[in-house]
Amino acid sequence: MTNGGGAVRDHAAGRDAAFMDEALAEAASAAVLGDVPVGAVVVREGRVIARGHNRRERLRDPTAHAEAEALRQAARVLGGWRLLECTLYVTLEPCVMCAGALVQARVPRLVYGASDPKAGAAGSVVDVLRDPRFNHVVEVVGGVREAECGALLREFFAGLRE
Repeated sequence: MTNGGGAVRDHAAGRDAAFMDEALAEAASAAVLGDVPVGAVVVREGRVIARGHNRRERLRDPTAHAEAEALRQAARVLGGWRLLECTLYVTLEPCVMCAGALVQARVPRLVYGASDPKAGAAGSVVDVLRDPRFNHVVEVVGGVREAECGALLREFFAGLRE
């Protein structure tokens, strides 16, 4: 007896890994610019519609996180703030600010790479995204390309300490 659901899960996992590769490329762009290497992409109907990477240092803006940059761009592309039928892929678990932005934008799904035990708001420290007291709950998938996402961050911070 075969389980057709397993094939669907395998396809979704492969798709998630491929889009996380796109987010990793954005994270590498942040590192080149001297910012913490976090990258994000917004996907709708199987294609990337927006990209972002951390630009806090470059812009001197505390809100210039990868997720916020990608969400702003996606809203411009779609012509509105409701990002329905979109998935945000990001290399690091979102902080409270970015998790709040996902809820406000009505993003139905988040896929992240590395957990953030110090500031993560998708379950590590708090869980803003799945709190039923808010007007929107986000499906969360964590740990996609976790090793690569974590290694990029560790290498960046090791370089700063040298």
